[in-house]
Amino acid sequence: MSETPYGQIDKVLLIQLRQIKLLACDVDGVFSDGRIYMGQDGEELKAFHTRDGYGVKALQKIGVQVAIITGRKSNMVERRMTALGVQHIYQGCEDKQPVLRALQKKLSVTMSETAAIGDDMPDLGMFQVSQFNVCVQDGHPILAAQAHYQTRTKGGFGAVRELCDLILLAHGQLETIHGASI
Repeated sequence: MSETPYGQIDKVLLIQLRQIKLLACDVDGVFSDGRIYMGQDGEELKAFHTRDGYGVKALQKIGVQVAIITGRKSNMVERRMTALGVQHIYQGCEDKQPVLRALQKKLSVTMSETAAIGDDMPDLGMFQVSQFNVCVQDGHPILAAQAHYQTRTKGGFGAVRELCDLILLAHGQLETIHGASI
């Protein structure tokens, strides 16, 4: 076991995380708390945590690609992820597996170099083509049972940052990357 800012983690998991070159992320329930606020005029709102943004930017600084693969379509997701410098944004994906496979091929990244984070059943497709699977702390129990790691942080409250920090730690970069979150 190795000590991390999030508690102890199996050393084997850190070795796997050292290989990661691509992180595929769901949005609702992962970057957000999964709730969608709707105004009287149909306006949708979600909250994104700045800590997650910092983690995404830090990963990209060390050369780890970040992808968004989500079932919903939302202009606010496009704006938020573009602001973070995420280049691979796929929305409206009912079946996430072929999208992740195509991205792996495009980037010449293998399954063993891919991590995925999700919160519910639609994310199982990503888990099937990813080496390191993560479920947020408050994710669906069936997805959690398929995960190699379950965050100690809830979705929308820094769960993505937790995974980013673990990847940075595995790469020996956790305390060397500095910058601003958006």
